[in-house]
Amino acid sequence: MVKILVVDDEASIVTLLQFNIEKAGFDVVTAEDGKTGYELALSEKPDLIVLDLMLPEMDGIEVTKKLRQDKVNVPILMLTAKDEELDKIIGLELGADDYMTKPFSPREVVARIKAILRRTEGKAESIEEKTEDMEATILIGDLKILPDSYEVYLQDDLLDLTPKEFELLLFLANHRGKVFSRDQLLDTVWNYDYVGETRIVDVHVSHLRDKIELDTKQPKYIKTIRGFGYKMENVK
Repeated sequence: MVKILVVDDEASIVTLLQFNIEKAGFDVVTAEDGKTGYELALSEKPDLIVLDLMLPEMDGIEVTKKLRQDKVNVPILMLTAKDEELDKIIGLELGADDYMTKPFSPREVVARIKAILRRTEGKAESIEEKTEDMEATILIGDLKILPDSYEVYLQDDLLDLTPKEFELLLFLANHRGKVFSRDQLLDTVWNYDYVGETRIVDVHVSHLRDKIELDTKQPKYIKTIRGFGYKMENVK
């Protein structure tokens, strides 16, 4: 049975979510602080985590960060308050897969869980099908991208990229020369189709440029196509 870990410090929300998620046919494990949630994520190996942003002991951003550092790539649905815009972007940047703003409908949470699980299952199958066709090493100018080991080098220096920065860079690198709108990148890299959230893409591109470009004002690798989006140049 698919296992869902719910982490929230409000007992009433935990009870409400557990009831509705179990009713939908999933097994549920719960925690009411970030430290316990992190430990359960390692020991219980859930298929998805519903994670509140504001938690005692360890907040949702720190939990997400530690799990991604531990190479735990379980999908994360983050719960945020309306005034936590910056934290929401940081959470998504660190590797959360989706977010929902409180207050929310338990039915919508279940729908989001099912959608994320469908997407991640489809992505896994797609990756498995394309493994033989993937480039083992992608070379673009002074950039060397190793998809299998999730490593990126710039002039032989290993770069410290977040999971989403790596996914965005890898996607653009695999489609060199092609222009993508912010909405297309949001939908493809984040599996995100919500209008008005394209700022997330701009934040990630800005952070990527800080790490891969010698001159961020005149980028060599990721070019801005004014009024549309971005493309990765096929630098020799």
